Amino acid sequence: MHISEGVLNAPILIGGAAAAVALTAIGLKKMRFERIMVVALLTSAFFIASLIHVPLGPGSIHLVLNGLLGIILGWACFPAIVTALMLQALFFQYGGFTVLGVNTLIMALPALSSYYLVRPWLRTAGKKRSLAAFSGGFLAILFSALLMAMFLVGSDKGFFDTAIIILATQFPLMIVEGCITMFAILFLAKVQPEFIAEEIP
Repeated sequence: MHISEGVLNAPILIGGAAAAVALTAIGLKKMRFERIMVVALLTSAFFIASLIHVPLGPGSIHLVLNGLLGIILGWACFPAIVTALMLQALFFQYGGFTVLGVNTLIMALPALSSYYLVRPWLRTAGKKRSLAAFSGGFLAILFSALLMAMFLVGSDKGFFDTAIIILATQFPLMIVEGCITMFAILFLAKVQPEFIAEEIP
């Protein structure tokens, strides 16, 4: 779910870059030293997830895991995601460097939203935890697709039909991401419950 270079207009690119720099700086400031290893591990997971493509009609979709990153990392999802996107642009030409700020917002803002929306519910056992974890993964992809569509249409109204297609094709991914996030959180709750209960900035 990357926007390629040469698609967006200059105001959106500049505004996106400025916002991404500011929010990443906040994420770095809030990140505790003892959580660097967790951030690095989830950055790697986010980077690798994009390589797993699932056929869907004439095209394909790939895992994102931004909901999982947001739930576990909180504000640290911004430096994690921008690092992974930089490496993806460098090694695989996904997206690009001029759209790095916008792509960071597309992935990281929904991730942070998932943190605030569902993290408090993860401390409750049973179906509420499962539903909250699923919702975190599902909503992160939904919000990412909406942001991507918004940036495309904001840059050129001719992208409206493309934006509708993007929203429609991402629905299966929302389900998959919700399930993966749910299973990952339930596993963590069993093997390391303090990890879910921990207060993070």
